[in-house]
Amino acid sequence: MNNIPKVKLGIIAVSRDCFPITLSEKRRSELVKVYEAAGGEVLEIKKTVESETDAIQALAEASKVGINALIIYLGNFGPEGPETMLAQKFDGPCMYLAAAEEASDTLMVSGRGDAYCGMLNASYNIGIRNLKNVYIPEYPVGDFSELASKMAEFVPVTRVIIGLSKLKVISFGPRPADFVACNAPIKPLYDLGVELQENSELDLFTSFKEHDNDPRIKGVVADMEKELGSGNNHPTVLPKLAQYELTLLDWVKDNKGASEFVTLTAKCWPAFETNFGFVPCYVNSRLASQGIPVACETDIYGSLSEYIITCATEIPATLLDINNTVPYDMYDSEIKGKFDYKCHDVFMGFHCGNTPSCHLINPQLKYQLIMNRLMEDGNEPDITRGTMEGDIKPGHITFFRLQSTADATLTSYVAQGEVLPVATKSFGSIGIFAIKEMARFYRHVLIAKRYPHHGGVAFAHVGKVLFAAMKMLEIDDVAFNQPENMMYKDENPYS
Repeated sequence: MNNIPKVKLGIIAVSRDCFPITLSEKRRSELVKVYEAAGGEVLEIKKTVESETDAIQALAEASKVGINALIIYLGNFGPEGPETMLAQKFDGPCMYLAAAEEASDTLMVSGRGDAYCGMLNASYNIGIRNLKNVYIPEYPVGDFSELASKMAEFVPVTRVIIGLSKLKVISFGPRPADFVACNAPIKPLYDLGVELQENSELDLFTSFKEHDNDPRIKGVVADMEKELGSGNNHPTVLPKLAQYELTLLDWVKDNKGASEFVTLTAKCWPAFETNFGFVPCYVNSRLASQGIPVACETDIYGSLSEYIITCATEIPATLLDINNTVPYDMYDSEIKGKFDYKCHDVFMGFHCGNTPSCHLINPQLKYQLIMNRLMEDGNEPDITRGTMEGDIKPGHITFFRLQSTADATLTSYVAQGEVLPVATKSFGSIGIFAIKEMARFYRHVLIAKRYPHHGGVAFAHVGKVLFAAMKMLEIDDVAFNQPENMMYKDENPYS
């Protein structure tokens, strides 16, 4: 994927001048060896920081080799001023880690580092410097193996943070009528460092017409045919879809501006079909497969959420409606007794046809059934062709959304679960999702906190990464599906 950051991780060791500097340096080198042996990549900065001057020199060394994410490692107690100056002057996310003592026979003066104590003073100095680019894991002290695992967990968090700082969201058109729920106050985007370019549907249509007879269309059609295989049910619409795909990709290239990464969203009904002559779902799915999410229905925060997921997982994301209940007879015959979920833990996630084919069982190019009823009276489909449909493959998922409230406050939710291996017997990009305590999450998070019906879907369990990234972004309210023995703030204790 070319639309997400490449993390170049570096590590700088720090040392309090009353402790042996060699202890911190030896521990840093050993940590690097363990991390690299586990498959990680990290650049070891040789300058160890004891003073402010050392901090400037170490940062210069890091800058020279292009480091964009930094581990600040307390191999011993550490110098609280210089070690926090490192983060203050580094243009990127930083994580603080501290060395655990290695063995009982090393606890005399030259072998004991006291980093457990030093981390406390580091945290105080992080606070008084008001540093916003610092991540401290749930338990930041450990041996080499434990800290190597925390370094690996930090990498996807940094991809999210770096990606957002260099992102532009490009939108086309207003939201459809009666879609106030997907509101998009724009100031919080700029608070995150995200750029926004809002355009008219006419701008998009004009650009589309300028791509008439584009010589590249044949090549894109051939690629679509290869992807679709036997699922190519509407081959005559492919040239229009290819033309639209080229339109969007050229718009991204020509309008990226000072940003490095782009995500899109567009109003996809009802005027789209009558003017463009198709539905854009399949093209949206193909761009998502390239790491360029295209959210439906001008859902700016949906597009942003999909991009965050893509950075967190390096896997194409999708955007689905939290759509309909699973019929009781289907639950009784297909789920009850076979999977450890209550009836109200399961629901169907659906959208017209925007999910990448790699996530679908037997993907098919079809037409939008609901719009066909509305626009073509249920007759032979023409302008409603272009959906990517199929049941979603079973496996781990995480539902996620970052959203601005109507009064411009950023909130978020994260809920891990799975797609069950149960046929939906329905249409669209659709699956049967199971999330523990979903009924309570639905009532006390989605409804109580006024979230819209769109949720970003990660095809992995990445709740830990997404939660950590939201906290680094200073999102105070990050909700999750709380277990049965953990009540929500507004939950009726007698229910």
